[in-house]
Amino acid sequence: MAGKRDYYEVLGVSKDASDEEIKKAYRKQARTYHPDVNKADDAESKFKEVKEAYDVLSDGQKKAGYDQYGHVDPNQGMGGGSSGGGDFGGMGDIFDMFFGGGGRRDPNAPQRGNDLQYTMTIEFKEAVFGKESDITIPRTESCDTCFGSGAKPGTKPHTCHTCHGSGQEEVIQNTPFGRMANRRSCSTCSGTGKIIKERCGSCHGQGKVKKQRKIHVKIPAGVDDGAQLRMTGEGEGGLRGGPSGDLYIVIRVKAHDFFEREGDDIYCEIPLTFAQVALGDEVEVPTLTEKIKLKIPAGTQTGTFFRLRGKGVPRLRGIGQGDQHVKVVVITPSNLNDEQKVLLRQIASLDGEKTHEHEQSFFDRVKKAFRGD
Repeated sequence: MAGKRDYYEVLGVSKDASDEEIKKAYRKQARTYHPDVNKADDAESKFKEVKEAYDVLSDGQKKAGYDQYGHVDPNQGMGGGSSGGGDFGGMGDIFDMFFGGGGRRDPNAPQRGNDLQYTMTIEFKEAVFGKESDITIPRTESCDTCFGSGAKPGTKPHTCHTCHGSGQEEVIQNTPFGRMANRRSCSTCSGTGKIIKERCGSCHGQGKVKKQRKIHVKIPAGVDDGAQLRMTGEGEGGLRGGPSGDLYIVIRVKAHDFFEREGDDIYCEIPLTFAQVALGDEVEVPTLTEKIKLKIPAGTQTGTFFRLRGKGVPRLRGIGQGDQHVKVVVITPSNLNDEQKVLLRQIASLDGEKTHEHEQSFFDRVKKAFRGD
């Protein structure tokens, strides 16, 4: 023991240093000499020396014994600071330091509630123009009887006598490598740090209850299938005064019989006859809000698209609307009377086409072209 350095010297603090000063000094030294950070040959031994010093000076009873007896304190051997396997108590501070934590979690600290997800199915035009609706969701909320404490009104929870409110208990085991300390959730209070002797009759000691919550939802115009709406604070209630979680509403949009949507644009098809596309015409086309007149130029081919500007979906995060795209589809008649057949044969003969009944007819070729053959 004679060769050991003074623990206060190791951490670089005075003998009247506060617990917080000792902890800060330990973290600074541990950061400097941790083997994963410092690759010097003596880094590991210095790191062990720093940890041993902290194990003693951070424990009130061990510190008092060290201040009185120094390194010859007979109780020092029970601390695990210099034993072969080491005591893992205090290692949490190292992990907190390197991974940004702030120490062990207080089991009695306020806790944020869980987020919830709700799937809402709406009609095609409701997604385009928006809607308002009330939905009902099941969620947990803080108990109104005990205000979340879980204790019967007029009583209060008591600090657990096993873990003294920390929510963790330490189990010491002797191994061939030394004495090992393992921290686990307290078996007496199940990690809450509190004991409730008289439970609340409404929540049975849980501090929260299940309720059906009605929420008014505003669906913005232009929302699309798969979009998520976030409603802050409408999730499950927090514990011990913690904030509520959020509610995420997933939008599902039903398909429309006539319109299809791609982004902010709308697509549709209008069936026209051969005479309409060959000679030209003016037809009515349904849009999302009204019917408008569309001029079809003579000689329009099947598959031609016409754009109706500003007749699409309102832009969700912008100004204006998308467009509507109208596709022309030429319909081939399937039941021609004799007079119609004669007239079509006359047209075909003027074009120099043959119309022998064993040869491919004009409309057969139109059908084939429309199929993309």
